[in-house]
Amino acid sequence: MPQLSILVADDEQDICVLLEQWLAPLGHAVLTAGNGTEALKLIAAHPVDLVVTDILMPEGDGLKVMEGLRKTRPAARVLAISGGGRYMDGREYLKIAQGLGADAAIMKPFTRDQFLAAIGQALARRSAAGLT
Repeated sequence: MPQLSILVADDEQDICVLLEQWLAPLGHAVLTAGNGTEALKLIAAHPVDLVVTDILMPEGDGLKVMEGLRKTRPAARVLAISGGGRYMDGREYLKIAQGLGADAAIMKPFTRDQFLAAIGQALARRSAAGLT
């Protein structure tokens, strides 16, 4: 996997910390955001290769992050993550995200290996589509 600039957006601080601990030792530059609004500000200010976004967050959900990303950084990849919510099972949220352009999706909780495989899937999908 090439070294990437990755933004992790999740309202659960523990998830942001964990994913940064998994990604940084692999040589990736990692930014974190606690909500969608913060994520969009970081996307506007920093070129990112990959956005890992929770779908359900306060102050701008992951779908808004994806929409903003496509406008400002259309070549960036998206890995959607979700643990579910009040109204739907997490798999339903992830289906919506993939329908709106997420390159890969994974349900929480996940292992490090599952997470890294999902990143590989997101990168491969975009490359296969000629969108690199």
